[in-house]
Amino acid sequence: MGRLIHFEIHVDDMERAKKFYGEVFGWTFQDWTDYAGMPYFGAVTGDENEMGINGALMQRQSAPPEANQALNAFACTIGVEDYDTAEEQILNNGGTVAMPKYALPGMAWQGYYHDTEGNVFGIHQPDENAK
Repeated sequence: MGRLIHFEIHVDDMERAKKFYGEVFGWTFQDWTDYAGMPYFGAVTGDENEMGINGALMQRQSAPPEANQALNAFACTIGVEDYDTAEEQILNNGGTVAMPKYALPGMAWQGYYHDTEGNVFGIHQPDENAK
């Protein structure tokens, strides 16, 4: 099986992106620049004994996505305990709404945002009462 084991987020401003993901989701970063030969920071997204994967922030190699461009790549969705608190953190740290909060009835709350680098990502709060 081809299980997802790593992700990369392409960024223009590494320090701004590290601040955004660190402040909003509590991620920490390890400098792997020497291994990659370019600015590349491993993203530790949680406890290794919990479900999930780690990834990295890497220096963008081409033009960023244009505003209002349709998504043409993978979108990562990040699990959160409290949707409204996570959204507030996203907005307070320079993110913007791409698709507002909506219910996945009987399952969860979901929505999509732009990070400070123009990338789209989702947040997801499980809630069997969502409607």
